[in-house]
Amino acid sequence: MKHLFILLFALSLALSVRAQQGAVKGVVVNAGGQPIQFANVAIPALHTGATADQQGVFNIKNITPGNYEIRISMVGYQPVKLKKAIGAGQVVALNISLEEDLSKLNEVVVTGVSRATAVRKNPIPIAVIGKKEMNMNVNNNIIDAIIQGVPGVSAVTTGPNISKPFIRGLGYNRVLTLYDGVRQEGQQWGDEHGIEIDQYGISRAEVVKGPASLTYGSDALAGVINMIPDIPEVPQGKLKGSFLTDYHSNNGMIGSSLGLAYRNNDWKYAVRATAKAAHNYQNKIDGFVYGTAFREYNLSALARVDKSWGYSQWGTTLYDNTQEIPDGSRDSLTRKFTRQVTEGDDIKNRPLVPDNELRTYTINPLHQRIQHYRMYNHIKWMIGNGDINTTIGLQQSIRREYNHPEMPVQPGLYVVLNTLNYDVRYNLPAIKGVETTVGVNGMYQVNKSKAATDFPIPDYNLFDIGGFFFAKKSFNKLDISGGIRYDSRHIRWNDFYVGLNKQNGFEHHVQWPDTAGAKLQFPNFSHHYSGVSGSLGATYNLSQRVLLKANIARGYRAPNITEIGSNGLDPGAHIVYLGNRGFKPEFSLQEDIGFLAYLPEVDISVELFNNNIENYIYQARLYDNNGNPITIVPGNTTYSYQQSSAQLYGTEISVNLHPRSIAWLVMNNSIAYTQGLNRNDDMIKTHGTAARYLPFIPPTHIRSELRATALKNYSVFSKAYARVGADIFAAQSHFYGVDDTETFTAGYTLFNVGAGTGILNKKGKTICEIFLQLDNVFDVAYQANMNRLKYFEYYSASPGGHLGIYNMGRNFSVKAMVPF
Repeated sequence: MKHLFILLFALSLALSVRAQQGAVKGVVVNAGGQPIQFANVAIPALHTGATADQQGVFNIKNITPGNYEIRISMVGYQPVKLKKAIGAGQVVALNISLEEDLSKLNEVVVTGVSRATAVRKNPIPIAVIGKKEMNMNVNNNIIDAIIQGVPGVSAVTTGPNISKPFIRGLGYNRVLTLYDGVRQEGQQWGDEHGIEIDQYGISRAEVVKGPASLTYGSDALAGVINMIPDIPEVPQGKLKGSFLTDYHSNNGMIGSSLGLAYRNNDWKYAVRATAKAAHNYQNKIDGFVYGTAFREYNLSALARVDKSWGYSQWGTTLYDNTQEIPDGSRDSLTRKFTRQVTEGDDIKNRPLVPDNELRTYTINPLHQRIQHYRMYNHIKWMIGNGDINTTIGLQQSIRREYNHPEMPVQPGLYVVLNTLNYDVRYNLPAIKGVETTVGVNGMYQVNKSKAATDFPIPDYNLFDIGGFFFAKKSFNKLDISGGIRYDSRHIRWNDFYVGLNKQNGFEHHVQWPDTAGAKLQFPNFSHHYSGVSGSLGATYNLSQRVLLKANIARGYRAPNITEIGSNGLDPGAHIVYLGNRGFKPEFSLQEDIGFLAYLPEVDISVELFNNNIENYIYQARLYDNNGNPITIVPGNTTYSYQQSSAQLYGTEISVNLHPRSIAWLVMNNSIAYTQGLNRNDDMIKTHGTAARYLPFIPPTHIRSELRATALKNYSVFSKAYARVGADIFAAQSHFYGVDDTETFTAGYTLFNVGAGTGILNKKGKTICEIFLQLDNVFDVAYQANMNRLKYFEYYSASPGGHLGIYNMGRNFSVKAMVPF
């Protein structure tokens, strides 16, 4: 009886407390009075909130009495902040009207700046692409998804799953890729593997177009791509998730991804598992392209705690990609692909690949395996009106390339790269409106070769550190920001000997003192690189909707390991690289001018840039004094690195029409133009116009899209859309043609169509989202000038007149996302 009394008393007390709590409810509509579904209503101080339903209605219960800031936001609309007092047992009713957002001017970015900054206040060109926009486009990897949404970004490709990002004609170690703010460290110098990030786990990507050395140091000479993982908003004590499946008809790619999120008081958790597999892709010239199948697995986990003192976020990712290695060998008459079955064979007398192996998901013996593991932590401490932010990360990149057909388990290349990343920055309290930040960041790396037979780079140790100062201030309509940075990098390696392995007949790494009869492939090396970089820019607000921007920045990049240390075969690239120990760091001076107008019926963006680079490093085919190509390893080309001055300039222009009288229709148009000039006068005198231009410069690209979106739901269909677009690539006649390093690329036009919709249940809740896309509708046969497979050719002529490998043909994809 006593226990029953206590239980009843406790229950009564709980009900009494619950009855004394308040609530907020209401409706969110647009300027026309139409409900805004999925609008987010949050009370940050309580880490709680709600999502508006199909009628725009929301309800937040069990609110402790007090004064709170309520934030209402929705993509495409200007956010609203309200301060409300909520009393005991009180239900506060709100009727909220959101105005259309001035496009992305008010969007907050975190990349390339010292602290979160609105796009409109940042003079540096930054583009943002969200998850839904990436889902609308067909993509085999995350870089391809970004390319289709950001003018001025392109990629060097080696098949569907290998894309190296380029920004305004500069790539490799000049573009810094980040995952959740932590720099991505793999073997970036390699052509033949992509970025080790799960494409399905990214909520948005921020792209800095131009030198970002001020906040990131070396390797951000061309810009930064920051991929931010998806952390869904989850109600207290609830488990939410989503399942995605993706299919591509051309190469049979099947992708599946499961994400889960949970919140417990101040803690948020998110996990995701992804698997992808594809057989060889096809086009109407080559048929199925042997050696382009892949299989990829990803696993990620995040945990975050928010407290009054700030927050702490932990993350870990695991990436495992098994990727075939194409070499382009084929029969000279039938043009069917052949395969290597014996070591050191005659590449022109290989057996044909059986038809049944062209569409199999089984990875062939000659392949590469890339594994990448990462753990990191972000912490933000609030200190008065300032804050301290720290980041520490650990990464391991394992790269193996299997290129021995008679010993398939023996890797030709086997390197392990371990990296420690660190970053500490202090955002000082504003003094007379001036916001300042000081910080230091860098990394420590150790690279080791394992039981391999080819050694293109030495084992090395690298330590990198840089300190910076950044400040910004607003003067009425003028926003000014800038800063300065000093970087120091030390790289060294010991003598590296290679000798005969009597057990298998190949070469292997020989350790001192057992170096008798071995060759010294990499003599010891120690060097210190340093540089000063900086940035100064301004944004002038002609009005709330019209802006002028200007920025000048000095970028810095230390030579990477392959540019100074390489001396051997990279089997996956089929290239022997020869570095130069005497290279100096690259320095760039880039000027940017921008005009942005986000008007009621049209958005206009014009960005102009001019970039002059000192000590620009690039690859060139190696020939002897008689003009004959030097072949160190049979069947593989030889490249040496060169250094000269260079200039790049160009523009990106976007004009997006969204007439209010036809609110369901938008037309997006953009053009990107980049020119890259080699300023090495001696090279031009020797080789003429063939040496006038830089390698891997993208051609002029025009993109146009017409999209219709339903303004209301029809039966079970929500936010249905249909789109048709065209990608027009001009011919590329401005290429680096010395020794046929590159050749002329014809222009081409690709038409694409797509459609999508949400599926609602009887309660008006979205139970599925479907995206359909048909790319290259007319199955155009084309070769992109930045497709490395274009140059995979062993004959000077072919019966059909087609040399090299062509890009992917027509491709239909369907993607479905099921939330639960």
